[in-house]
Amino acid sequence: MEIQENIVNKVASSGLITLNLEDFYHKGERVIYDIKDNLFHGLMLREKDFRAFIKEHDWTQYQDKNVGIVCSADAIVPTWAYMLLANKLQPYANEVVFGGLETLDAVLFAKALAKIDPQDYADERVVVKGCGDINVPVSAYVEVTNLLTPVVKSIMFGEPCSTVPVFKRKDSPAQP
Repeated sequence: MEIQENIVNKVASSGLITLNLEDFYHKGERVIYDIKDNLFHGLMLREKDFRAFIKEHDWTQYQDKNVGIVCSADAIVPTWAYMLLANKLQPYANEVVFGGLETLDAVLFAKALAKIDPQDYADERVVVKGCGDINVPVSAYVEVTNLLTPVVKSIMFGEPCSTVPVFKRKDSPAQP
């Protein structure tokens, strides 16, 4: 007599929704514009020289790129200089921020996550995927937690087969 066992996929039948933040990664190239290259003797920015550079520079090379503006030198850089750069980059770049790659990624993820309709997750049990091939900034995990906490039944971190509880609602269902 042969005994047949049915294997049940408990994860698939658990009703968990997996949210992979990698899906919100903007695939556009990331570049840093370092204003140190525009400094006079590496110390300060001269307005006349900088305005000439702004006028002559080929800004089309930033088409569809994500640009972080920084100054890696310990120098005197007036705020208007960053504003001029942003103004010239804006028509071409996908995104322009003041800051390095970490800031750039945080802003890109925040903008992508802002498009989530939290009501799509109302009264659901959500697992925010924790491992992957893309480095997702911690700020994105904080942002998605802020978005979903008011409406979900629970938030967990990790993989559906091995999660860390983050939040579990103890009161009435989410309000629209």
